[in-house]
Formats: sequence, C-alpha cells, structure tokens
Amino acid sequence: MFAHLAVTVTLALLTAATPVVVRQSPITIPLARRFNFTGTKTLRELDLARVQKLRSGTKFKSRPDAAPASASASSFPVTVVNGAVTYTAEVLVGSSQQAFNLIVDTGSSNTWAGANTFGNPFTPSSTTQNTGELMEVTYGSGFVFGNEVVDTVQLGDLVISGQSMGAAILSEGFDGVDGILGIGPTDLTEDTTSAGGTVPTVTDNAFTQGLLASKEVGISFAPTTNESDPNGQLTFGGIDTSKFTGSLTTVPITTTSPSSEFVGIDQSITFGSAETPVLASTAGIVDTGTTLILIASDAFATYEELTGGVMDETTGLLRITPAQFSNLQSLFFNIGGTAFEFTPNAQIWPRALNTAIGGQADQIFLVVSDLGTASGSGMDFINGFTWLERFFFLWDSVTPQAGFATTPFTDATTN
Repeated sequence: MFAHLAVTVTLALLTAATPVVVRQSPITIPLARRFNFTGTKTLRELDLARVQKLRSGTKFKSRPDAAPASASASSFPVTVVNGAVTYTAEVLVGSSQQAFNLIVDTGSSNTWAGANTFGNPFTPSSTTQNTGELMEVTYGSGFVFGNEVVDTVQLGDLVISGQSMGAAILSEGFDGVDGILGIGPTDLTEDTTSAGGTVPTVTDNAFTQGLLASKEVGISFAPTTNESDPNGQLTFGGIDTSKFTGSLTTVPITTTSPSSEFVGIDQSITFGSAETPVLASTAGIVDTGTTLILIASDAFATYEELTGGVMDETTGLLRITPAQFSNLQSLFFNIGGTAFEFTPNAQIWPRALNTAIGGQADQIFLVVSDLGTASGSGMDFINGFTWLERFFFLWDSVTPQAGFATTPFTDATTN
C-alpha cells in the first residue's frame, strides 16, 4: 500500500546493544499536564473529531493514496487543530538521548516523535536504524507521516532497545508537543507501516526484553488549575499502590465492537442519591487522549435536563449558574459492581482555566458532553482524562483487563 511512495532520508545504520536488566519493581515516570489549545474549535469539537476517527474502521489505517513526503502538507487531507489538553511524558531517544515530550495515549499504539520539525526534529544518532519502511497514522486532531526506525527509547529509568517508532517527516495538529507515546492495544498499529502487520508497543518490547514483570501500565492523573503541571505518573510493569485508595476493581475488556478494539469497558451511569438512570449498562472506552467525558446523545439529554445546564456556544460546553452548581448532585459510574462517585466539583471545568477555552472567568462549565450518536452504537461513552483525574487507571494488555480505584483526588474541590 506504500509501494508508490518514495522518500530518501539518510539515517545512521550503526546499532549499539543495550544490556538487559530485569527489574524487580515497577518503573515510574512523571507526566506533565499541558494546555495545548490552538485554532478556533471548541473542546467538544476537538474531542468529537477524535471520536470520528476512533469509530472509523476502529483501527488507524494508513491511506493507500498518500502523497509522497516531498509534497506539501496541503496535499494531505488533515484536520488543522490540536487536542485541547494533553498529558505528556518526556521520552529520550537514541544514543544522543534526544528529549521529546510525547502525548500519553491509550487510544492509539504507535510511538513517534519529531512533530516539531523546526524546533525539535527527529535527529538520527548512532543507535538509529532505518528500516526502509514508511509510517502513517491519522488522528482526529491531525496526522503524521514519516520513516519507521528502530532505536533505543528511555522512559525514566526504563531503557528499551530496538524499539520500532516513527520519525516524523510531515505532521499536522501537534503544535506544542513532539508526538505520541502510544500505549493502547497493539492491534491498533495494524497496517500503519509500509511493511504491513503490527508494530510492538513500548510495553510489548519492555516486557519481551525482560525489563518488566508484567504488561501492566498504571496511570495516575490529578486535577489542576495550572496550564502546565507535572502532576501525573505513568507506571510500567506493575501497580504503585500509593497512587490510589481502597481496593482496585478490575473488569475484562468489553466484547462489544468497536469498543473492544480499544481499552473498552462496560458501565452504566446514574445521577444523584435517587440513582436516576442516565446511561444504561453499555460499552464504551477509557481514553487518555480524550479531554471530556462524552456520553450518548440520549443520555446527554437526560443529564442536561437533570443539571439545568444550557449550551454555551463559545466553549461548546454546558453552562450552569452558581445556584445550579450548589444543587448539583454526583454522577455514579457503575463498573464491575463498584459505583465510582464523580462529585459535583469533578463535573466542572477548572474555573481558573475558563478564559483559556474562551469562557468568562466567573462562569461554570460542565465537562460531560454529547458524544453525537444515540446509545446502542457499540461505543456509547468515552471516559476522558477529566474523568481519570479523579480515579486511578490500570491497563493490563495481557489479560486483557482494566482496573479502577479511588484516589486522594476523587473528592477534591480543586475546580
């Protein structure tokens, strides 16, 4: 499918071996929350663009009619916007340990760098091997096209040799970040390179090389009122029990398509102490790359009525009054027999960041939004990172299963 593409990029062919050290404990790396909002689209529009891509054939397929890399970016059909808010991890690549800030994404699985081709382009080092393959992935926020290389990748103390990753030549929609650290299901990489097949994720390789005791990734986020805040943590190969409270509820990945292609789970949602149904038990996904909590249109209509919120045209979010906020009740996300309480404070956008999304400083916006399709589609909700800022998230790609627990931030009044 890539046979007609021609790109000549000179990369060093020398490979340096890295000793394998079997880790006896999980490896943690810090995450930074970055406010990365460009263009004129609202948070909801940006998330919906991602939803459309997630639904489109479920997997991120490369385009058979892609233009040569020497063509201008305008030759590629892309969405020229960024994801609104992202969590990034610093990743060091090659013998030069070139530093990249990569979006942590459970909704995709290719790792690539070099989006900032002018300020921080991917620069080959002595450990870089050119595979001779091309890679291309499209996202709701844009696309990347480049060379597939093999190199040493370091995340905190975790050093992974022989990692296949993309070296960007052209990309759109990633201003302010350098690329993506894809940690979702491996099958999402299918046919994203000219060689076809799948590409092992960083978790796959670290486990295969004996660096990790398990293929678990623990994800810990936290609410914040700052536009950039190093307040998260990614744990490879186990669970950091200091990041959650109480017990961990684990559930198998849903069998309902297309959610089953991702980190998909079954859940229901109720509102308030009366347990008013909002969303019946159904399938959806948990996604670090989505900002908001998106629920099926019929469920959203119920939530809109229960909260009294009105649509704010500037932000694309529901807006409520201070009096309505005082009367707002918790949402309960029922997963695997456990009711996870999503408090009134958790349901609102951080007021300190209102102006950054075009809202007025004294307004109150809700982070639950309309998915744009009725329930029964096979992907009836997306628990984005505004949800994950209140709950610990475990992704086990072997079982496969997902786990959730409360944290010290579940009941926080940060917003």
